[in-house]
Amino acid sequence: MYGVTRRPLAAAPTRAANRRWWDEEAVAYYAEHGDFLGDDDLVWGPEGVHERDLSLLGDVAGLRVLEIGCGGAQGGRYLRSEGAQVVATDLSRGMLDQAAGLNATSAHAVPLAQCDAVDLPFAERSFDLVVTAYGAVPFVADSARLMAEAARVLRPRGRLVFSTTHPVRWAFPDAPGREGLTVHQSYFDRTPYVEQDDRGHATYAEHHRTLGDRVREIAAAGLVLEDLVEPEWPATNQETWGGWSPLRGALIPGTAIFVARRP
Repeated sequence: MYGVTRRPLAAAPTRAANRRWWDEEAVAYYAEHGDFLGDDDLVWGPEGVHERDLSLLGDVAGLRVLEIGCGGAQGGRYLRSEGAQVVATDLSRGMLDQAAGLNATSAHAVPLAQCDAVDLPFAERSFDLVVTAYGAVPFVADSARLMAEAARVLRPRGRLVFSTTHPVRWAFPDAPGREGLTVHQSYFDRTPYVEQDDRGHATYAEHHRTLGDRVREIAAAGLVLEDLVEPEWPATNQETWGGWSPLRGALIPGTAIFVARRP
């Protein structure tokens, strides 16, 4: 059936669908959201809260940093401007093409690599920090494996910091107005969100985890959760982004940022 559905979707079709979707949407996505995200900035989510506002990463000067699900690598360039050594990766060649274009006009260009976040082509203990802002985590079928891969490439006392859709939003329609304030689905229903073509082939997918799921995945990877940040919607942000809006942001959290450390 063509359109939007909720159904099981394994890792391989999830990966294929999302790679193709981001390849095709990369140019339009940057055209729509580029001004909001900046070209050399780390914005943690649609609330418009920046790393310079939260300082979750601390002093990154001299650190080896891996950005996964980097999109246009805006976050990676920001970290490079702060003195970090950065490698930025994404599953999508289309998004990396956008990143390369932005690199060409930036004083803080970063190396780029195409890879799957659940199968990183880097040696163990290669990085001091793994970071992503809305990249990779909700778009893979096995996010527990993503956490394990991040832990594998982290050095002792290295950190994983990632933002993703707040799990509570799964229960609400993806609508920015009042129609998006009524629970329509069980928070505990982990059936993936799937967009599909008229042949029933997945063209886009997101996978839901509860807060408890996320904590258990982090712990199973051998990481210690140090902080969970739920940014409030700033009064200065009057933009709507999909189901995120000032109306909803004043009432329910839209983003969750997890800060974990490898012992």
